[in-house]
Amino acid sequence: MAAKLSGGGGGKYEVKQNAAINVTPFVDVMLVLLIIFMVAAPLASVSIKVNLPPAQAKAAKSPPKIVYLSIKKDGRVFVDDNESSLDSLGDDLKAEVGGRDPQSMRIFIRGDKDMEYQDFMGVIDKLQDNGFYSVALVGEDRSGLGK
Repeated sequence: MAAKLSGGGGGKYEVKQNAAINVTPFVDVMLVLLIIFMVAAPLASVSIKVNLPPAQAKAAKSPPKIVYLSIKKDGRVFVDDNESSLDSLGDDLKAEVGGRDPQSMRIFIRGDKDMEYQDFMGVIDKLQDNGFYSVALVGEDRSGLGK
């Protein structure tokens, strides 16, 4: 007796196609790799103690001066510790950063939690008008207060 493997018709000896993937070889390969890594991992660790000399690294360059811009509840603006106004804010910031490019500077803004939103937006507008596009908002870290 012979089975009909292709062609039309049907009948008692028709073989249907099986679309399922046989994962047995995949599992076998994964188990072999797992065993290899389990055996090789302890061999890769260094168990010889060596007294290493200290590193003689050069001191890192100090980061550029950080400029803080503070906005009080009543709308007053301070560049570091010096009071400024919205009209002179750009000039005061440029004097504070020296000859550095305003676009490469990040200005840290400290705002009172009860200040008006329009005061904040006025400061942001003045910063952008004067080329200071990189700003960071400073908040109070309360992550350790509840412990």
